[in-house]
Order: sequence, then C-alpha cells, then structure tokens
Amino acid sequence: MFFVKTLQDTLPLHPSYFGAHARQYITDLLYTRNEGRNTGVMIILAIIDIDDISEPKIIPGTGMAEYNVSYRAIIWRPYKGEVVDGLVSNVVGTGFFVDVGGLNVFVSKAMIPTELKYTVEGSTPSFTDNIDQTIERGSQVRLRIKGIRGEMGQMYAIGSIREDFLGVLMQ
Repeated sequence: MFFVKTLQDTLPLHPSYFGAHARQYITDLLYTRNEGRNTGVMIILAIIDIDDISEPKIIPGTGMAEYNVSYRAIIWRPYKGEVVDGLVSNVVGTGFFVDVGGLNVFVSKAMIPTELKYTVEGSTPSFTDNIDQTIERGSQVRLRIKGIRGEMGQMYAIGSIREDFLGVLMQ
C-alpha cells in the first residue's frame, strides 16, 4: 500500500563542501541516497518535501559535519493479504517468481490452481491449462501476498493465485 510518511536521516558532509551552499549539498545528498531505496520493510518512492535540516554537528576526529534531516516521502509498503500485479521473471518446476516493483514474490506449485500444469515446450518453461491460460516469463499476473520477509535492502514474499480473480491478466 502507498503512504506518505515522515522519515529522518543523518547525513555526513565533507569539510570541502562547507560554505554558503552546504544546505544545497545536503538536499542533493538526501535525494540521491534515499529516493528509490529499499529498506527491507518499505520502498521510498519519492521525497515530497524537507521539513527540517538541523544545525551541523562536527564529528570528532574526522572534521566532517553531520546533519539530521526530517523529510516527508511517498513510500510503498506491501502487506500480507494485499492483492498486487506483477511481471513473471522466472518459471521453475516448483513454481514461478514475480517482480512486483522492488518485491520479489515466489508462487509455489501448491498456490497455483490444479488445472495449470508445468510444461517445457521448446525452451520455454511455463504453467498452462492448454486452453487459454499460460504463465511464462514476461506474463502479467495478479496475486495475493501470503507472507513477507525483509532483509537489509531486500524484500521477499510468498504469493498465491489460487483464488477467484487472480492469475494471468488477459491483454
């Protein structure tokens, strides 16, 4: 789900940037370091505005300054039970992987309807019912998130297409 959230970050500034444009350097560094960043819990999509940039504190022994910055950002945080659309990135015999933004979702064979069978025709592995549904690399699918795990800079999830209105999106 998408949210607007107030976040904070501590940014270092090298002494060579001290001067009249120090705040501009801090602003540029904030945007560069944080926009598009995956924290393992959420993805920071865009910084809306900067609420406060603190007075600098000198870091002992380095001569660098440290700024505490408070800002508002649009974030995306996936939740268990949320229905999302994604692109199939890989199909294997045990299921398939779907990219949903910065979230990597695995849909196991147990979470795929029984009428979809794994086949390898030619060099393209896929799940198909041999009528109108085929899940292969590049297919768009709609799935429900069943569980989420986050690590530093990465998010992983388990998904299901074994419910009504989920599965391959017809084009």
